[in-house]
Amino acid sequence: MNHSKSTAERESLVLRTIWMLVFFFVWQLAEVVLLVVVVVQLIQRCISGEPSRTLQEFGDSLSQYIAQIGRFGTFNTERKPWPLSDWPTPRPADMETAVSPVADEPKNEAQP
Repeated sequence: MNHSKSTAERESLVLRTIWMLVFFFVWQLAEVVLLVVVVVQLIQRCISGEPSRTLQEFGDSLSQYIAQIGRFGTFNTERKPWPLSDWPTPRPADMETAVSPVADEPKNEAQP
């Protein structure tokens, strides 16, 4: 009984190793695609003054996908990334607000 359990665990580990190798190559391709998205987004921002909403959403979901591959590869999860599970849903963009200038700060009335 114990022998069959260790054999099954070994086979499971071999299968996981194969998946990890497959996802390693997918990771490499996804990094190149993310680099292209970053460059195109930069060009879009320089030309129009605004980032592309579509590229923001795709870039976010692609970043999450790369993170999923990393989590699977480091044994933090048993859930295999896409195409064996759903593609990550993009989250809303974090829009930074402009910092108010120093002149707009409240003045300290107690100063002499």
